[in-house]
Amino acid sequence: MKINIWSDVRCPFCFVGKKKFEKALEKFPYAEKLEITWHSFQLDPQLVTQPDVNPYEYFAKAKGITIERAKAMHEGAAMAGKEAGIDFNFDDSKVANSYKAHLLIQLSKTKNLANEMEEALFEAQFLDGKNIDDEETLIQLAKSIGITEDEAKNALQSDELGYLVKQDMQLAAQLGINAVPFFVLNDKYGISGAQQPELFLEALEKTWEEFSSGDKGLQLINSGDSCDIDGNCD
Repeated sequence: MKINIWSDVRCPFCFVGKKKFEKALEKFPYAEKLEITWHSFQLDPQLVTQPDVNPYEYFAKAKGITIERAKAMHEGAAMAGKEAGIDFNFDDSKVANSYKAHLLIQLSKTKNLANEMEEALFEAQFLDGKNIDDEETLIQLAKSIGITEDEAKNALQSDELGYLVKQDMQLAAQLGINAVPFFVLNDKYGISGAQQPELFLEALEKTWEEFSSGDKGLQLINSGDSCDIDGNCD
């Protein structure tokens, strides 16, 4: 059974959603039979990387709000993270465009390492305060999961992988996906946002029962915490 996930490593709720989905998989007896595919969904594609800018100041300016309000919004994400076992380090997070990170994700998909690449990039962005638009940083992250330095360097310059990023974005648009994380189960059910593990598990069980029927047609199960293409997280 196929599971397709649209995500951006700049989205804190995508990290939360990944962890909650994994908790559901731990209780799903057919987890090993699932074919999980990660898809690129780049938030704020026009963002200019500014690693020396305070993340709260940047967010406040970009959204036209006060720094206090920006910090409060991040605190909400931090609370959601703690529930999922993530200790977000927003203070040290870098303002960085995620396009190059998506190139590595596309490469990792060809090596069955997409989940590991997603995890490494999420940790770099939200725990370790690394610049996910810095090529040397990305190369080291790729090497940490078993991708060679040459493979990573080539990926960061690859027009072919860039085309795959665009394809993922176009498919998301065709499906009506405008915020992430977004999970599509067996091309039938859509789950929007970082839902609780119980909802993910219920959806997995229901979809598995219907797996043999071959039904198509996306249906939105629920809507939860997510980040939209303009970088708005709620």
